[in-house]
Amino acid sequence: MKESATLAYTYVRSLLSRNHPGNQFFHNNIIHLHVPEGATPKDGPSAGVTMTTALLSLALNRPVRNDVAMTGELTLTGRVLKIGGLKEKTIAARRAGVKRILFPKANMADWEELPANVKEGIEGHPIEWYDQIPALVGLAEPAK
Repeated sequence: MKESATLAYTYVRSLLSRNHPGNQFFHNNIIHLHVPEGATPKDGPSAGVTMTTALLSLALNRPVRNDVAMTGELTLTGRVLKIGGLKEKTIAARRAGVKRILFPKANMADWEELPANVKEGIEGHPIEWYDQIPALVGLAEPAK
């Protein structure tokens, strides 16, 4: 879990320097992402894209869509890796009223195996690279 938090922080700083070079949020602010000792270690990696998105939202001062759920392990290069438990995560997201779920492209076979009633009313978006996520959650730059 701690490694995922550190990686998210490092990756979002790199993303900002590439895509938002004028953004000085992390140069002007100290961020502490608290990861409790009691957190289940195996749960950490699949939270990578979510932690990254939370930090990006903070730095851009823009909220993320409130009807989106996401899961995926993130690498330093921005690749989104396969996770476990997509069925359970989708069921939980559905119960929470989520309309869009982002999951690793490597989990596409798991998504396709889900019963239709579980996926009903939910847009599934397979993600291979983190750069695909901001536009899907409301954090991309508005078109000019």
